[in-house]
Amino acid sequence: MRSAVARELERNGTLPPGERSQQIAARVAGFLYLFINATGIFGYSYVRGRLIVRGDAAQTAKNIVASERLFRIGIASDLITVAGVIILVWALYVVLEPINRNGALLAAFLRLVENTILAVTTVNLLAALALLSGADYLRALDAQQLQALAFASLRLYGALYEVGFVFLGLGSTVFSYLWFKSRYIPRALAALGIFGSLLFAIVTLAIIVFPGWAAVVVPAYWGPQGVFEIGLGLWLLAKGIRVPVRQTAK
Repeated sequence: MRSAVARELERNGTLPPGERSQQIAARVAGFLYLFINATGIFGYSYVRGRLIVRGDAAQTAKNIVASERLFRIGIASDLITVAGVIILVWALYVVLEPINRNGALLAAFLRLVENTILAVTTVNLLAALALLSGADYLRALDAQQLQALAFASLRLYGALYEVGFVFLGLGSTVFSYLWFKSRYIPRALAALGIFGSLLFAIVTLAIIVFPGWAAVVVPAYWGPQGVFEIGLGLWLLAKGIRVPVRQTAK
């Protein structure tokens, strides 16, 4: 736990500026870990889990048309999640850069690649909506063709999400290693992050090679990563980080 001296220095505003920035960034990261998990689950699991029927383009199209507003809210939730993760990456970099600048940069770049992919893939959701809109320019295609094209767009969305998840797992692995090295948080929690993040990347890669595995391992293999992120979020909000105390005055 942080020492009484550290807490007193923080209350009095006498921590060195770099350490104050780390503490603030840690609290921001804690909030964002919880926030992006909530928005991510809502958009990816709740909204599309309700509307997309595996292997049934016609029923999926009917569900989306009947609940277009909910589908659009899911897209907005995805974009909010991406924005939240980008801010989270900044906060993690501020906290962990003193441990290893090159490692923190590598992790940040990996997570930014992830979120570039996830932001771009929302276009596939908008394309599915356009194909099901009933616009005049689509009359050259019959209803079944439009449903099939919309479903293919949704499948492409899912495939790009898997690509993004590989970079998520890799970036989170590096960040977790820096957490472990820093001793800012309990090492057991950081070790869970290393394991869960690496598992996330490896299994996602395996699903890309063997897509049939998805029906067996999803969403179970997300568990360790999810427990780590939520646990870390709660810890950072409640406890902050154990930044070593420096003597600023006698």
